[in-house]
Amino acid sequence: MIDTLRLDQILDALPNMYRGPGGVAGVVKDGKIIASRAWGYSDLASHRKMTKGTRLPICSISKQFTCAVLLHTFDDFAPLNARLPELLPNFEGQLPTIEQLCHNQSGLRDYWALTILEGAKAEQTFARNDAYAMFERMKSCHFEPGTSYSYCNANFRIVGELIERETGRSLQGLLAETVWGPANMKTAALLSDSRVTADGVIGYEGNEQVGFMPADNGIYWFGDAGISASLEDMLAYECWIDQTRDDPDSLYNRISTPPTFKDGTPAGYGYGLAHMELAGRKVTGHAGALRGFRAFRMHCASERMSVVVILNHEGSAYGAAEALFNAALGYKAPKPMPMPEGWDGQWLCPEANLLTAIESGKTDAHLHYSTGGDIVFAAEDGTLKTASVTLSKTQDTMTMTRKGENLVSKLVPLPKSPVTPDAEFAGRYYSDELDATFTVVAEDGGLYAYCQGVLGTGIMERVHPVGLDTWVFVTRRSMDAPAPGDWTITATRGDDGTIEGITLGCWLARKLDYRRL
Repeated sequence: MIDTLRLDQILDALPNMYRGPGGVAGVVKDGKIIASRAWGYSDLASHRKMTKGTRLPICSISKQFTCAVLLHTFDDFAPLNARLPELLPNFEGQLPTIEQLCHNQSGLRDYWALTILEGAKAEQTFARNDAYAMFERMKSCHFEPGTSYSYCNANFRIVGELIERETGRSLQGLLAETVWGPANMKTAALLSDSRVTADGVIGYEGNEQVGFMPADNGIYWFGDAGISASLEDMLAYECWIDQTRDDPDSLYNRISTPPTFKDGTPAGYGYGLAHMELAGRKVTGHAGALRGFRAFRMHCASERMSVVVILNHEGSAYGAAEALFNAALGYKAPKPMPMPEGWDGQWLCPEANLLTAIESGKTDAHLHYSTGGDIVFAAEDGTLKTASVTLSKTQDTMTMTRKGENLVSKLVPLPKSPVTPDAEFAGRYYSDELDATFTVVAEDGGLYAYCQGVLGTGIMERVHPVGLDTWVFVTRRSMDAPAPGDWTITATRGDDGTIEGITLGCWLARKLDYRRL
């Protein structure tokens, strides 16, 4: 039984819960739209109102549509696997498979994260050929393909490129034929140039504290993102999913088949869909983000329910969708236990060479590791948990288990002091993999760094020490959104004790070695 009263109350409250210029949201149950809203403005300057027909970028939600085209068009991925060296001509070692690309198990580093290290600025133009230049510089994976999970936009850009090359057709045409037409998505379009938005919609950076400013995006993307669709389009898609639910060969049933890793362990991501648990139910869905926009859609097969939220600001579309889902089902999350003492600290994850830190609050803790981090809660078995992450400890060890990544890591303690003197770290470093440099400047007690590469010379960013021979390089704005966040830097010393190189990485792009110049 759907709690329609509570659902309507939450829909009415969304503009105040997630404050910003505007947004749209809707819920589908048993193949029918049971609630929908549009509020605010698609352009604050022109006073243009947001409507259910306003097309907005759905960003990475596009990935599942690319995978649907792939499965509809190819019974055998062998021709695409054979073409992969065309885009990765300098890759060394075993290439990932097309399926591993679609499951984010390729081990390739994310190209949007790598734009930072290649010297890109947030607002500059990233043309179609710039992607090829990035792919040509990829020589290695940051884990063996098929063994783990790491979100990588490049995976789906490559798949999109290969589909076009093998079929001789545009991805736009294939999307219209394969998904948009059958799903009655009447106005959906592939707009690869992010400077051109459908219906003149504006995305906004900022918040109520600093104000809202139009986001200046200049990236060219497709396969990994690029689709713009209205709420009406997206709710039609959700209705189509329900209408084809009993057909095992329907495209959504095929892309939502539970994935596994190479060793047979269940995985949490496949064919452009994340497999999650919300309100005690299994759901499939995906988020989308571009500077100035946030989106989230999800489908719960057992409840025959879907939720869609798209915002033209950087509020939490996921949070809004979860609130609607919980309200419709009358679900109330259990009250969290108080956080016990003794968990706070910092470590290095040796598998990823990334800083891992825990900061506790009264009823939860923030685990700093991946791009957005994780909020973990105390569990009755003495661990800290989310649906996909478990932290456990003994007197001597801290273990982080991330089942969605097929990772169990014995974390290495990292004392906060002593730290390395700035003068020892300052200098220029070169990455043979990226053909790029990383320059560290010591400025009267402050450390800064900038990157130079195929995309130019980046801005100065802050660097701060977190322990001996370990630093964090901070990226808060980039071409893609959210930005990569914190990069971990660790130093390598020679026999004479001087720093001769560094290893730099973030969750999206790990273990990149630089040698000192």
